[in-house]
Amino acid sequence: MRRATLGGEWVAWLDDLPARCARLLDEWNLTPTGDPTHGSCSLVVPVRTADRVDAVLKVGFDGDRGSEHESVALAQWNGDGAVRLFRADPRRRALLLERLHSTDLESLWDVEACEIIAGFYARLHRPASNRLAVLPDVVGGWLDALATDAAIVPVPPRFVEQSLHAGRDLCSDPASVGTLIHADLHYGNVLAGDREPWLVIDPKPLSGDPHYEVAPLLWNRWEEMAGDVRGALTRRFLTVVDAAGLDEKRARDWVVIRVILNVHWAVEDARRARRGLDAEEREFVTRSVAIAKAVQP
Repeated sequence: MRRATLGGEWVAWLDDLPARCARLLDEWNLTPTGDPTHGSCSLVVPVRTADRVDAVLKVGFDGDRGSEHESVALAQWNGDGAVRLFRADPRRRALLLERLHSTDLESLWDVEACEIIAGFYARLHRPASNRLAVLPDVVGGWLDALATDAAIVPVPPRFVEQSLHAGRDLCSDPASVGTLIHADLHYGNVLAGDREPWLVIDPKPLSGDPHYEVAPLLWNRWEEMAGDVRGALTRRFLTVVDAAGLDEKRARDWVVIRVILNVHWAVEDARRARRGLDAEEREFVTRSVAIAKAVQP
């Protein structure tokens, strides 16, 4: 697996994962009912509980700081617009969750999907628990690292400068703290359900700013924008801003910050693996620059 090339923490987790899952299945009296699937940082096993309730066992990567407090957010939402949490063991990054369907918002027109996601914001954005990481603290560290590596980040320098300037302004703004945000709410993280037509999954929760939420809707479903990338990106961006009643400039700044930070992380991954950017990562850089350009006023 490529993840194993990213360092010893990944290797250790992957080596322990089969035994960890087996122990959880036994301790929680769960019976597997299908083949496991996986995301970028987790394994998901369809199971049936002792009470014959269909559920899924999700076991996350120990080193994924973003999902460290996933159970905190899910417990606070308590099934209101989000997948229901039945049981959690944060130490082992284990969650027992309501079983949803495999259909996600990628099955809908992107503008319609953006409107649905924007409609979730008001339900999910609540006063944040003090157990959550604080957005300015997290982003501040990322911006410091970006500033150190500014000369080797393969994007136009003006976007690095824009990210650093806007990021530091936003990190000093009290409005960037205090709201529970999902932080990774895109089309694939909204699944069809039985209780509601659509339910949100897989938060990377932070105490932060609702405007931080928009960016993943721009870098996902990229292949659909062929022929009019800028127009499609602008349409998605304005759809979400308008439907959710967001401040356009603030949302724009967070989009640029997030895509440039993404590029820097790709550079860091390649450096950690002692290689240059591969073809997929170079294409990712091109897409990130396109997003930064598309949202400019």
